[in-house]
Amino acid sequence: MNDADSPHDRPLPPVPHRAADEGGDPACWLDQVCDACGRIRERPGSTVCEHCGAGAGADGEGVGTGVGTGSGPDAARPRRRDRDEEGRARNARPRDGLGRPLPYGSPGVARQPEGVPRTPAQSLAEAQRLLDGGMPFHAHEVLEDAWKAAPEAERELWRGLAQLAVGLTHAARGNTVGGTALLDRGARAIAPYADTAPYGIDIAGLLDWARELTGRLTDSGSVPAAETAPRLRRRET
Repeated sequence: MNDADSPHDRPLPPVPHRAADEGGDPACWLDQVCDACGRIRERPGSTVCEHCGAGAGADGEGVGTGVGTGSGPDAARPRRRDRDEEGRARNARPRDGLGRPLPYGSPGVARQPEGVPRTPAQSLAEAQRLLDGGMPFHAHEVLEDAWKAAPEAERELWRGLAQLAVGLTHAARGNTVGGTALLDRGARAIAPYADTAPYGIDIAGLLDWARELTGRLTDSGSVPAAETAPRLRRRET
């Protein structure tokens, strides 16, 4: 019996809407990394980084303020929150292949649809496709969907995989500090699953990959996303 045929690999239910999901990119960790110093904000709703004192969020939108930026008559006017077709808060700004926000109206790489019911095998396959295509930000969106729909015993596994994808995103953006922090957190989250390796996930290989990439980030700037992407599952022999 292979992983796809496993009775435990049945489709997960659609992701329910929760109040905690409000805010555009729920629990994505990308907007919790300070753009100025690269460290993770421990209070992501704050308008000021507690590490370096910078005031703008990672996307330059004043995270958590709920008001416009810039000058003029609209500067103090609350910015209408972007919402998806189901009314959930979700940032609609286009993004490039590494998830960096672009001005409204610019051509960009389509975001992954949110709340898609997938089996764990399907989530891993889709995330791998995106990683191999040099789009770790988009892979993290798929893994985050799996995290939100996973049973409690697996939530840290999917959280860790998403954090590894975000770590690679920052590494490819040239943010050495943020990339290292997210890779370390992701590795710690998946390490307890090393003995069981659910769904054929190559936990040991991912831990080695994260450790090797973290070592490289101390000596270099950005890394090529596609060439640096890890294998999520063990190769079948």
